[in-house]
Amino acid sequence: MPNEDTLYLADSKHAPYGTKSPEQIIALCKKNTDYLIAQGCKIIVVACNTATTNAIDYLRANYQLPFIGIEPAIKPAALQTKTNSIGILATQGTLSSALFSTTQTAFASDVQVIEIVGEGLVPLIESGDLDSPEVAQLLKRYLDPMIKANIDYLVLGCSHYPYLLPVIKQILPAAVTVIDSGLAVAKQTKHILEANDLLNSNSHPSAKFLTNASDTALKTVLADYSQSINVQIENF
Repeated sequence: MPNEDTLYLADSKHAPYGTKSPEQIIALCKKNTDYLIAQGCKIIVVACNTATTNAIDYLRANYQLPFIGIEPAIKPAALQTKTNSIGILATQGTLSSALFSTTQTAFASDVQVIEIVGEGLVPLIESGDLDSPEVAQLLKRYLDPMIKANIDYLVLGCSHYPYLLPVIKQILPAAVTVIDSGLAVAKQTKHILEANDLLNSNSHPSAKFLTNASDTALKTVLADYSQSINVQIENF
């Protein structure tokens, strides 16, 4: 969707969401949604597994515009596994949510699922610390039980974790396939925009990135895309 204007809201002040209660997560999602609507957004991607699994039903019930959720891709992993063993690396908030439990029961009831909470990873990523020895040590600790369980699919259940893919792939055996939900979310977003006749034909779209804390993490992950991208710090 290269013609779409994009407003990216990084609620870094309140990260990580994964350790918060469902009530806290819903309150934060409501605040963020109100801000985005005030900026004129026509569709909102809840680009956080924990926020989706805890708050997406509330958001869809209380707002008129479309919401695209993101949750761990258990289904494709469970359907494609040959070893009958898959790993899920996610936050506590995602793994303990009702939506995650429902999805796992529906698609992975006959598969061994190794669930690991990636405690400590989000703060390191938020600080822009993507390839430090501490990150590598944490990932090795979390991935070792999965390797011993002979997983052949690893599901990344947090939208921060794909930034750690280079390190993750160094630790995992080459036969393990890593899955995240990014492409599926993009396709669904385009589908909903088309279905609601909301696609933009703007030949000069804008991309605005906002954070309510340090801009270090955003600047780090955006550096590979464009040196001219403007990251702003605002209070929301």
